[in-house]
Order: sequence, then structure tokens, then C-alpha cells
Amino acid sequence: MDGDSPRDTIPTNLRLLMVLEEVAKAGVPVTPTEVNAALELPKPTIHRLFATLEEEGFLQRDMDGRTYSPGPRVRTLAGGILSSLRIRTARQAILKRLSKEIGETCNIALPDRDAMIYLERVETEWPLRIQLPQGTRVPFHCTASGKMYLSSLASNHFRRFINASDLTQHTPNSISDPATLRREINQVRQQGYALDREEFMTDMIALAVPILDTNERLMATLSFHAPRQRFDIDKALTYIDALREASQELSLLVKTPLDDSGS
Repeated sequence: MDGDSPRDTIPTNLRLLMVLEEVAKAGVPVTPTEVNAALELPKPTIHRLFATLEEEGFLQRDMDGRTYSPGPRVRTLAGGILSSLRIRTARQAILKRLSKEIGETCNIALPDRDAMIYLERVETEWPLRIQLPQGTRVPFHCTASGKMYLSSLASNHFRRFINASDLTQHTPNSISDPATLRREINQVRQQGYALDREEFMTDMIALAVPILDTNERLMATLSFHAPRQRFDIDKALTYIDALREASQELSLLVKTPLDDSGS
């Protein structure tokens, strides 16, 4: 069969990109065989490509030893693309408008292997503010953005997270019981937003909604956080519509190319 398939003529460097493209499309850890259902490469070739990408840090093997997900170099690449100057300018304008409306610090966070990473933020003008600068890594289980991400996981992948995580107690309000966290994440799935009720930092609350990619999957989260001296949960929820409207605008920045015409 060698030479019969048009895929056999694709240059090796393009094959590597196509593997990464299929892994990204899947949105969940996948096996080489699952990826090859779309690429139709010889079996030794697909396994060799996966081995190369894993060795170079573009893919990483999941906990089951069979499936793969994006590695640190792909996540760095994705963050760099999202931070490109023109997209960032538009994104900052949306965040600034939202922060002015709410009066508090607004953040965009990306899911990484074991934490959410703050990609972008616009600070409140209040002198009393919570310092979580760009690049800060925060846990999944006790932050609004992290719980929003956990709610997007398939049930089997969420179960793996529960089994592997120690659910560290950061404050007296942190959820450290797996059954309680399961109930919380189920509620987040139903309501479409997530709350941090002083679970990561004492006297801080937060509200998060998803930013979706072209496949309508969670790509990042949009959130704001505020000290309890100025906000309670009921007040935070009055801004849910504003947060969702801004998240839709942010989603469109990725789904729709920016106009290059200069008009």
C-alpha cells in the first residue's frame, strides 16, 4: 500500500503540524490511533511523529500512559498568539470597559496543565486591590476561573483530576472534599458561571465565565475579583450579563480575523 495514499507525499514537517492540529481539534487527550483516523498515515509514521512531538515538548503523555495532550511548548505558543499586539489592543479595550463598568479588576486566564495562568488583566482604580499579576498561576479547585475550566472537562477527565489532586485547603472556605467539588462543578455546568466565595484568598470573591473558541469549547476564562469590603456574591451576580457580553466579544476576536484593510 506504500505510495497509494496521498498522505504519504506530505512533507514530514507538515505532518507534524497536522498532528498538532488534530490534537487541538479534539480538545481532550487522544491516542495516535484516534488522530490517525483523520490523517491516514502509516502506523509506524504516526507513532514516530507522536514520539518526536513528545520528546520536543509539543505534546505530553497523559496520566493513563496512552493518550496525549498539548505540551508546554504548544501552550506557550497559544499564549503568544493570543497576546499578539493587534488582538491584545482590542482585548485590552474590552477589559478596560468592563473594569470601568464593574469598578473592579478584570482578568483573562488560560488553563495550563495543573493551574490557571493569568494572561491579561486590567486593574481597578481603588487603592485597595488584590495583587494577582499577569503570569500568576492559581489552582483549579478553589478559584472561579479554575472551576469554570473544570466544568468544561469530560466526566472521565474530571474524574482523573479529582483522583490525582490533593485539593489543598487555601482558606477555611476552600472545597477540599471530592464529593462536594463534584456537586459544585455540576452546578457550574448548569448555570454557566463559576464563583469563588473566599476560597482562594480570605476576603476575596470572584465571578468567571467562559471564553469560547471556534469549536464552542472553553479556550480561556473572563473573570473579575473584588474584596468583600466592596462586594458580596449577590452584588457580583448583578454583573453576570456584562461579563457574558464581554466574553462573547473576546471570543469573536479569535473566531473572526481582525480587518486588515485599515478602514
